[in-house]
Amino acid sequence: MNVDIHDTWQPYLQPEFEKTYFKDLAEYIKSEYKNHQCFPKGSEIFNAFNHCHFQDLKVVIIGQDPYHGYGQANGLCFSVNDGIPHPPSLINIFKEIEDDLGIPYPKSGNLLPWADQGILLLNATLTVRAHQAGSHQKKGWEQFTDTIIQLISDKKDNIIFLLWGGFAKKKKKLIDGSKHVILETGHPSPLSANRGYWFGNNHFSKTNYLLQQAGESVIDWKLK
Repeated sequence: MNVDIHDTWQPYLQPEFEKTYFKDLAEYIKSEYKNHQCFPKGSEIFNAFNHCHFQDLKVVIIGQDPYHGYGQANGLCFSVNDGIPHPPSLINIFKEIEDDLGIPYPKSGNLLPWADQGILLLNATLTVRAHQAGSHQKKGWEQFTDTIIQLISDKKDNIIFLLWGGFAKKKKKLIDGSKHVILETGHPSPLSANRGYWFGNNHFSKTNYLLQQAGESVIDWKLK
């Protein structure tokens, strides 16, 4: 596995790359990509960091696993490549943005423009075997991404963490709530949303209000 992470993250993450667990993880992922079809493609595994640079970071959204269907995953949680049908959770995210901010439902499900504005779209596990959800869990990725959440909490101030669903909410223990803002709601999956745990959370307008109050530029949530 080629660890290609933007220079702004290197000073913080280089010590992690030297640890035994990460070297073992890298060998495992290298073997998986050689012997099986895996997603996202190798050059996009660290897309979340390469589009959201450390000094620009304002918001963190935590997902669980990359999409495991062909051509879907692009290294950002909840995001799919252009031209790919929107998965159910992403559909509900866009519906909530439409209700919250009046922004029309987009054609593209590619969230790269969000990442470029300082949103870290972080999956807990950064790779997956095709059509096998959770296949790369408990191999070391969670230790790596938990370290990143803790690092952001320690090294940054006034970051807005959006924790959607039970899995993301478990990461709350890694975040210093006295110096960051934590917004929690249900997962945007149909199961959660249809039970009333997602719609009406207004996380997108709340995020922009909080950024404005902190003197930061707001997020343009509109996609093409």
